[in-house]
Amino acid sequence: MFWYFGYGSNMALRSLLAKGVTPQRSERGLLRGWRLRFNVQHFFRHEGGVANIESSNDPSDEVWGVLHLCEDKHLVLLDSAEVYPHGYDRITVTVLADRGEQQAVAYVGTPPFLNEESRPSQRYLSLLLEGAAAAGLDPSYIEMLRRHPAHQKPQLPKFVPPSGKYPVFTAQTLAQQPLYTALAGSVFDMSRARWHHRFLHDIFGGKDTTLFHLMRLDSSNGSETLDDIKHARLSFTQQQWLNEYLDAYASEYEYIGQFRYD
Repeated sequence: MFWYFGYGSNMALRSLLAKGVTPQRSERGLLRGWRLRFNVQHFFRHEGGVANIESSNDPSDEVWGVLHLCEDKHLVLLDSAEVYPHGYDRITVTVLADRGEQQAVAYVGTPPFLNEESRPSQRYLSLLLEGAAAAGLDPSYIEMLRRHPAHQKPQLPKFVPPSGKYPVFTAQTLAQQPLYTALAGSVFDMSRARWHHRFLHDIFGGKDTTLFHLMRLDSSNGSETLDDIKHARLSFTQQQWLNEYLDAYASEYEYIGQFRYD
């Protein structure tokens, strides 16, 4: 077992559950001498920046978060979600809990992924606010998160696949292509994407990512299923969310076919 200090979206339990991590217990914690930043650039530009912590050595600087008691097997899942050691490095910090000091694992952004101009999306801030409120973090800290400037997303038209004849993939045939990934009925080739995206090959490659993204929507309750996707039982908000990612996939990857939900 180990303690993990989540200070970003992983303050919210459902964000952890979407990554396959079910903590044994969770409690609030305070990290002194560090500052909260949002300067880790998301893999997909429309999402803006995600949370990071930077040491300041100034005890007046504080980052509130949630301490999660995790099983040892969860470390590899957290490492994968944080793209360790490329997107984030894994360190040990001393967190002040209500019962005293606690050593915990935390993740800090690595220089190649930092963008000082980035801001968090409103969706991302909503996850932080959900986790912070549930854990009973300091009200002034919650208010700071509430007032933080958000990344402004562009308005996007409905994604339309390119015209022409393309192959149709199923879960079985897609699994044989480790550099192909599917989203909302479209299949993309990731092989020529920016170098950052090679770290997503193990997460996205050979898989349909539709549920992965739906469960990261701030209004998700984790109950989405493949059957909902197959029978188009999606809300307007969910459809908009997937359309944003279809546009992002199309700008980063190459469209190569259709995906059939058997």
